[in-house]
Amino acid sequence: MARKYSKGAAKKVARAMHKRKKGTLKSGRSGKKVTSRKQAIAIGLSEARQEGKKVPAKKSASKARKTKKAKKAKRSKS
Repeated sequence: MARKYSKGAAKKVARAMHKRKKGTLKSGRSGKKVTSRKQAIAIGLSEARQEGKKVPAKKSASKARKTKKAKKAKRSKS
């Protein structure tokens, strides 16, 4: 089975996690210190994407909205 993420992407995520643990990882626009593990992973994957590494595309907000609507409609039927 093929890798979902490239080795380069994994290195970027590992670097972001290390920086978070050290307390030096900053978020993009606001520049606030990142403390969330999930946010650190997202930053690492985003940087890997910008460099053209093999990383799956980010899920779009519209797709999330559609699935949320579908689930809501399914619940209301039953």
